[in-house]
Amino acid sequence: MTVQSDFGRGTRTERRSRILGWRSVLLAVLAALVVWGLLRAFIVDVYYIPSGSMEPLLQPGDRIAVSRTAFAGRPIARGDLVVFDGRGSFAPLDSGRGWLGDAARGAGEWLGLVPNETVYVKRVVGVAGDHVQCCTADGRLTVNGTPLDEPYVFPGDAPSTMKFDVVVPEGRLWLLGDHRSDSVDSRSLLGAPGGGLIRTDRVIGEPISILWPLDRLGPVDITKGHQ
Repeated sequence: MTVQSDFGRGTRTERRSRILGWRSVLLAVLAALVVWGLLRAFIVDVYYIPSGSMEPLLQPGDRIAVSRTAFAGRPIARGDLVVFDGRGSFAPLDSGRGWLGDAARGAGEWLGLVPNETVYVKRVVGVAGDHVQCCTADGRLTVNGTPLDEPYVFPGDAPSTMKFDVVVPEGRLWLLGDHRSDSVDSRSLLGAPGGGLIRTDRVIGEPISILWPLDRLGPVDITKGHQ
């Protein structure tokens, strides 16, 4: 007399179900990463603020959301904040660390855990055609002969301690940090190729929100002065 058992068949079925379950989870995770990657590549990206050059508006350790489409429907204007690729101007064109170093660093940058060493955020002070000068008798910058009111400048800082006289050509921007005494910006590159003027096609987007830390969560108000 032969006795048939489904024990082995049940074990195989359970194992197959488990494998299919894990495969479904993996595919879902991969799909989510692809969607997130596309969103960050074309709509909203995330960057880490490593320095105090844009204080008090943006502070070291902030993670910010950056709209990649902010300037799609309008030109960049004076007073805007721009996040831009500084390679060839603020950073060397070859900023590599080798394949493994780039991969590890790139993962941390993508997750917003470490700063991107070639991406910067500054304020637009001059656009194409502007004549930007420092400074008036009372220490203010002028654009096309008109003194600027800059309530966003870090408390106690002068608008600039470095004199300059620049006419911004087509396709370029003159950029300064809000924390003028702690900012590497267009003034720092006056003697370099390009004269501190950043190409508009290097602009990635506009900061729209602080994501972290949670006590600073909220939209970025580019007009906000010091408290």
